[in-house]
Amino acid sequence: MTAVRYWLRWLLPWAMVAAAAAWSAAVVAGEGPPAGEAHPDAEIVTAPVVVDGRVLLRVRGVTSFPAADRAAAIADRIERLASDPALSASQIHVVEAGDHTAILLGDRPIMVLFDADARIERVEREELVEATAKRIGVAIAEYRHERSRAVLLRHAVEAAAAVLALAVVVALVIWLTRRLNGLLEKHFRNRISSLGIQSFQIVRAERIWYVLGAVVSALRLLAIVVATVACLDFVLNGFPWTRGFARELTGVVVRPLITMGEALLAYLPDLVFLVILALVVRFILRLIRVFFNAVAHGSVTLENFEVEWAWPTYKLVRVTVLIFAVIIAYPYIPGSDSAAFKGVSLLVGVVVSLGSSSVIANLIAGLMITYRRAFKVGDRVMIGDVVGDVVEVRLQVTHLRTLKNEEVTIANSLILNGYVVNYSSLAEEHGLILHGTVGIGYDTPWRQVEAMLLIAARRTPGLLAEPSPFVLYKGLGDFCITYEINAYCRDARTMQNVNAELQRNILDVFNEYAVQIMTPNYETDTPQPKLVGKDQWYVAPAEPERAAAAVAK
Repeated sequence: MTAVRYWLRWLLPWAMVAAAAAWSAAVVAGEGPPAGEAHPDAEIVTAPVVVDGRVLLRVRGVTSFPAADRAAAIADRIERLASDPALSASQIHVVEAGDHTAILLGDRPIMVLFDADARIERVEREELVEATAKRIGVAIAEYRHERSRAVLLRHAVEAAAAVLALAVVVALVIWLTRRLNGLLEKHFRNRISSLGIQSFQIVRAERIWYVLGAVVSALRLLAIVVATVACLDFVLNGFPWTRGFARELTGVVVRPLITMGEALLAYLPDLVFLVILALVVRFILRLIRVFFNAVAHGSVTLENFEVEWAWPTYKLVRVTVLIFAVIIAYPYIPGSDSAAFKGVSLLVGVVVSLGSSSVIANLIAGLMITYRRAFKVGDRVMIGDVVGDVVEVRLQVTHLRTLKNEEVTIANSLILNGYVVNYSSLAEEHGLILHGTVGIGYDTPWRQVEAMLLIAARRTPGLLAEPSPFVLYKGLGDFCITYEINAYCRDARTMQNVNAELQRNILDVFNEYAVQIMTPNYETDTPQPKLVGKDQWYVAPAEPERAAAAVAK
């Protein structure tokens, strides 16, 4: 009964395979698919029977007994039979059973072959059975031979020698590359010059030397990796238990290299086009930079084109050239037509569009500010409630240095939506008007007040005699008349100091002529007029020498 159960358990899967074989035979007999349709055998999946990392044959399967399971079962039986020294490989024989043939070792079954298996190999079943039986016999003999004591000892010695050879090769590669670096350093580094056309430099000598060093390092790494993989492949192939790992290792290392090599060959024309395009674009950008640099320094003049527009215009032209280059290069980029590449591009576009609204607004505002000539670097301006000198104008922000030596960064979009007062734009040509106001009582003649204000303006260094200073009457108040002195200044950067000096001179002149300044709030006369005599102008801690001179006068 035990033997009957064994044979039933062993033959049941093969009965399923026999049913599939019978269906295939019917197809071949004339019940196959109509003309023009693919033969069913063309789509059948097969699996390899692997023993000690070697593929003996490939077998098919059915839905309930897949090819991989059938191949694993056959390999397991071959290994168990090969592990039994009581069985000889010469005892392999075949048993015909009508629609299939069984291959046995003694009375132990190995596998069953059907007409469907032979049809996949495009041979007769008898030929396939004969070749398979011989291959299994050789595999069993090799299985036992490779596990003999003498063979294992020889492989162990060979593995140790291979590891030692790997160490020697790695050391030799490192020594040779260092020697090569030394020779290049000694004989060629000083001879390497920058690559350029006349005075136009394209690649610097340092960059060329860096590339040469990188090439040497890459060659060293490649040689070490190749030697290591070769050593591992030799060592692992020497032992039957690790031969499968060697096969996988070779596949893991070589298959990506083959795939990349094939892809590189396929994309080589596109890559050559991209390299040429990059070189051409780089050359064009350098030429554009040279041109706008000449414009910025005044070597090249363009009609109605301001010098300060040179670098912003260069940036615009550079971005435009790069955008056109990307549009041209996009179809030639490897993988640009893949769904993953398109998905990543779409995601990047969405992220940029969602997160760059304020950035784009500032960029546009920066360009508009530049070309509207609202101000330039060095101008003294008031933006909002901030007064300062323009230090730097960028596409995103503008930097001001305030009168208190503070740096303020203002977004260009805020500048575009607000107002800008430029003190410097007209100062050099037409002069900047500085002014000061005083309130004087009605009992003082207005002609006297006007004359005193003009005297104060003439005493102030930094104010111009031409155009002449002038006085405006701002209003007739309840208790005083408001006068405004106006004088011209060329340098807007000194307006703060000049204005302070003007106020000091107004105080001095009005004290000299004993006229009270009634600003800001004056309601009644006091017993003593609010005046400062000359003898009090330099009281301590003012300068004592000037105090003595004032008293002497």
